Amino acid sequence: MATTRTANAHWEGSLLDGSGQVSLDSSGLGKFDVTWPSRTEQPNGRTSPEELIAAAHSACYNMALSNGLAKAGHAPEALDTRADVTFQAGEGITGVHLTVRGSVSGVSEEDFRAAAEDAKANCPVSQALTGTKITLDAALA
Repeated sequence: MATTRTANAHWEGSLLDGSGQVSLDSSGLGKFDVTWPSRTEQPNGRTSPEELIAAAHSACYNMALSNGLAKAGHAPEALDTRADVTFQAGEGITGVHLTVRGSVSGVSEEDFRAAAEDAKANCPVSQALTGTKITLDAALA
């Protein structure tokens, strides 16, 4: 069964001087302020499209890796993934770097890295970001 999740954005003013809000409508978790400076300089309590992509990618990646490890008989005790999404004004998103550390009993470092690479290639957010360079640093904790 397919699911649809919804977010909305509202913007007022020019790119450089304006501001807006992003709302997470499906979950009702809240509204988050966005500005051009929060995207290209310091966040100062606001988010950016890249931070939202990073959140989505790290969550999706953990789900995919957890599933792959469990199917191989090694359900993880814990996975901690950081996604760094790089944005360059005038170019756009130039890359994503995933860093994962896992606590997984009975799996070798080599098998963990293989599962991590598979999750990187096959999680739905990675697939949605086709055309963006995605790198990975994976290790057992």
